[in-house]
Amino acid sequence: MSTDLHQHLWPAPFLEALRERRSGPRLDGWDLHLPGERVHAIDPADHEPEARAALAAEDGDDLVCVTPSAALGLDRLSPAQSAELAEAWLDGALALPEPFRPWAMAGIQEPDPAALRDALDRGAIGLEVAADALAAPDGLDRLAPLLHVLDDARAPLLVHPGPAHGEDAAGLPSWWAPVVPYVAQLHAAWWAWADGARDRFPALPVCFAALAGLGPLHGERHRARGGDGGAVDPLTFVETSSYGVVATDAVIRVLGIDVVCHGSDRPYARSAPPALGEAALAAIRTRNPERLLDRHLEEVPR
Repeated sequence: MSTDLHQHLWPAPFLEALRERRSGPRLDGWDLHLPGERVHAIDPADHEPEARAALAAEDGDDLVCVTPSAALGLDRLSPAQSAELAEAWLDGALALPEPFRPWAMAGIQEPDPAALRDALDRGAIGLEVAADALAAPDGLDRLAPLLHVLDDARAPLLVHPGPAHGEDAAGLPSWWAPVVPYVAQLHAAWWAWADGARDRFPALPVCFAALAGLGPLHGERHRARGGDGGAVDPLTFVETSSYGVVATDAVIRVLGIDVVCHGSDRPYARSAPPALGEAALAAIRTRNPERLLDRHLEEVPR
């Protein structure tokens, strides 16, 4: 099953819920208002399900996993607001046509394990969490109630950049947030996961977006400064969104091919996986995503 683990497609109920809000994150028509009065124009065509399904077919994708995007900061709203948006997201995303399947979202102010359990039972593929939330000093303890649900359900975790806050304010180029704070968050989350999280959740599959901000490439520095780097963790995956041959090949040299998956971050980046040969392509697009997802996929209704 050829898989893209990371795309963004906002279904109608989720769009409506964002338009009903009076403070950021909210939508005014197709203008996305984020806290701090940052405004981003959204292309309506990017969230047209049938058109996106056609693009997936052109790409040869049998499964496309979609998220609302942790960068919106919906997880840190009040519990009631997060729950309302999570429900709107799931209702709409579960109604999307093939080949789309949703990652669930969840609030982190007062994590609700029962709501996540229900989302998984209804068909969510796993849970998206923000990298900065995981990397925070109390991040693992705060997220633990949700991670226990994933562990029990044998469902995966997707670590995605969280809000950039003032680091993508007016005056900075549009590429700044994806290239600087997002990468730094993922880098920190990668090492936070390695530093204790895996020991607490030894069987939980996790995938880091965007090659974990290239965090795996710093293993040599980690060991040089006193870290005790061990064997590659077969349940800690990365996906390739926004990266090409050079970065992907470098990460494969550190982690091996078996934990690298395809993710495109569409509509924010192009979909094509890096051209690394047929064997690598089969692993990145098919074999590795199936290992990440298959224990849960076979039990999820559709």
